[in-house]
Amino acid sequence: MKKNLLRDYVILLGSAGLIILIDQVTKSIVRNNLAIGEMWAPWPWMLDYARIVHWYNTGVVFGFFQGMGDIFSVLAMLVALAIIYYFPRVPLEDWPLRLAMVLQLGGAVGNLIDRITLGHVTDFISIGTFAVFNVADSCITMAVVVLLIGVFIQERNDRKAKKAAESADSTVKENGPA
Repeated sequence: MKKNLLRDYVILLGSAGLIILIDQVTKSIVRNNLAIGEMWAPWPWMLDYARIVHWYNTGVVFGFFQGMGDIFSVLAMLVALAIIYYFPRVPLEDWPLRLAMVLQLGGAVGNLIDRITLGHVTDFISIGTFAVFNVADSCITMAVVVLLIGVFIQERNDRKAKKAAESADSTVKENGPA
């Protein structure tokens, strides 16, 4: 049991830690090289489609709920603690949920670090006219997508298993017990 618990926490904290590291390094590079509002693209023609822009927000992912950063800091802490508590209880076979939890933890803590140290979240990825976002925001969004896909797959498998059980049951009724 202790060995499995250690393995689970190494997976969770190692993977989420890598996400946090990538998130914080990329944000630091942007903060150190671009003024607020300044844009950069490797080729000028890209600026209309995709660019790096130094921006920040005091809300949540994609700029929603501006000025409510304190509430989301508390929420991020609660989410992080819940994930740390529940992760070892999720079976290895439920990899979509485990992956979603890793992505969510990395994203939540990455943005939480900004909120605590800067008072806002640094955003820098800008595509088309979509809201500016960062690595942590991307991970939070991917966590939701992975979770939805996992639920879809699980429901599909449950339906198949139920049909197979019903089919086997009706065969037994028709042919009688063996």
